[in-house]
Amino acid sequence: QVQLVESGGGLVQPGGSLRLSCAVSGSIFSINAMGWYRQAPGKERELVATITTGGSTNYADSVKGRFTISRDNAKNTLYLQMDSLKPEDTAVYYCNAGVYTTWPSRYLEVWGQGTLVTVSS
Repeated sequence: QVQLVESGGGLVQPGGSLRLSCAVSGSIFSINAMGWYRQAPGKERELVATITTGGSTNYADSVKGRFTISRDNAKNTLYLQMDSLKPEDTAVYYCNAGVYTTWPSRYLEVWGQGTLVTVSS
């Protein structure tokens, strides 16, 4: 089995910064594309940013220029650097990854449990 655990959420003032982490553990052979999603109260879950194994990134228009997605393959960890935070960024942030397992050999799409980010003064 494979598990994803997010961390780094918390309370931050508007204009501030925060970095989220997503650690992947389990029977991992390699990790394919990874991404961050978020869900605000009363809203549907939406894509924030994705990153491929080749390093290509994609961002939602609402976070372009403010958020940066990155990954450390040696640590099996995904990051989201959030700068110039706005109150509308308040949401539960979820990590997602496509994982190739070792034994048995298979491909899994896995989600983390989420971490809460609150932007308020």
